[in-house]
Amino acid sequence: MPRFLRPLTRAVTYTRWVHLVVGAVPTVIGSFIVGVHTDSVAHWLFLAVLPIPLVAAAGLVPAMRLAEGLQARLMLFPGRHARQEDEDAQEPIIVARPAQSWRDRGVTALWMVLRLEAGSAMAWLSIQAGATTLSFAGSVVGDDPGADSVITLHGAHWAYIFLVPLPLTVLGYVSAGAGALMAGTALRMLGPSPAERLSALEERTEQLLEHNRIARELHDSIGHALTIAVVQAGAARAANSPAFTDQALAAIEDTGRAALEDLERVLKVLREPSEPAHRRPTLAEADRLLDSARASGAKIDVEITGPLDRLPGPVTREAYRILQEALTNVLRHAGAVPVTVRITADDRRLLLTVTNPLDGTSLGAGSGSGLRGIRERATLLGGRAKAGPGDGEWQLTVDLPVS
Repeated sequence: MPRFLRPLTRAVTYTRWVHLVVGAVPTVIGSFIVGVHTDSVAHWLFLAVLPIPLVAAAGLVPAMRLAEGLQARLMLFPGRHARQEDEDAQEPIIVARPAQSWRDRGVTALWMVLRLEAGSAMAWLSIQAGATTLSFAGSVVGDDPGADSVITLHGAHWAYIFLVPLPLTVLGYVSAGAGALMAGTALRMLGPSPAERLSALEERTEQLLEHNRIARELHDSIGHALTIAVVQAGAARAANSPAFTDQALAAIEDTGRAALEDLERVLKVLREPSEPAHRRPTLAEADRLLDSARASGAKIDVEITGPLDRLPGPVTREAYRILQEALTNVLRHAGAVPVTVRITADDRRLLLTVTNPLDGTSLGAGSGSGLRGIRERATLLGGRAKAGPGDGEWQLTVDLPVS
């Protein structure tokens, strides 16, 4: 196909023409209200200028930026050849959201006025091109064009058959050029403003934080369940006792069931972000963690001071996961050893310490992602966590502010 014919064969040329012509709707409505029924250029200019104040005022409504953005996406950039996201920046080229500042409102109002004027010009040109095409076609068959004809025809009327497609062809090229200009202008005026870029960045940050939280939830819950299962299975095989094997299988079943509940809750958040997930476990429900660790052979010594049920939701939920990861690390790296858990809560802070005897198998307890996740959870709550050997023990201390 010759290159000069490509603008006439691209679908985007005609969708952009529709976008331009739709912008002239206020002009058409004004023609009915005013009652002007003439095709003179002066009256068309009058009708194009008449609705400017109303269109500009409408552009100041925040929702109009959403409507204009959606129209621009669908008509100025249709199809797969015009991607709506920058692969490098990961942000929309055309914003489709309500205006967030007066600057965005003003730019939207200016865009709507520009679209009104460009649309009025394109609508007038389309009418003239259509009328001229009809005049040529009528002259070919011998019809008298009459006094209101757009152009005056002379000579052999059959020769005008070669001119019949000319007006619409010119209209097609003009539409392609005007549409490209409007598309370029839309990128500047309907693209993300600084406020919208900041808002998009905040949303992206929230999404990343949520993804990290979900990753930590899966790591802590599933990792804890698998660790318990591995420890219990190994102990049952070493004990070679039917009674102990039954006890180990029961512990694996309970831990696996709890892990499945956590997995279902997390997957529900991923599948249906708008739906509330099941309640996350809190530190007041730490008994099941301690019972699970005891069933694996660990001797757990627990001391709780203060009302755990009065802790703020974020603090008690994250503290539960921290304790879960701490016990998982002990079982994974040290095995069934004595563990001391101290939980102290008051009106100002929550102090959680987990200690276990230090031997050669527990020296690597801080090398994985579990300890990093504990530190991240503590940091997000404005607290701190530290872990390391001391006095022949591996000590984990987490200090979280409550108020």
